[in-house]
Amino acid sequence: MTQHTIVTGIVLDDAALTLEELARACAVEPQWVVERIEAGFFGDGSLQVSHWRFSSRDLTRARRIRQLERDFDAAPELAALMADLVEEVEQLKGRLRAAGLSVD
Repeated sequence: MTQHTIVTGIVLDDAALTLEELARACAVEPQWVVERIEAGFFGDGSLQVSHWRFSSRDLTRARRIRQLERDFDAAPELAALMADLVEEVEQLKGRLRAAGLSVD
């Protein structure tokens, strides 16, 4: 039987990850990250690798896209679209909660 260690933590918004750190956190090769940045799926749109720094939002989005690609064998474009939809639903639920409405 294989044992898995679950690591938990808090990603700070003011912390910035490098390309290599983001790739490692997503369990992908840096080229995977570069391809999705060039496609406009996350990052700040800069094409200068030396300026790339990634936020916790980028990390969450990259992990979500990777999971969708892996779990559903989704093309990167479709995984990014699904990530957009999931993020929109989360924002709408947050607005409902802020208005004091039930989100069930």
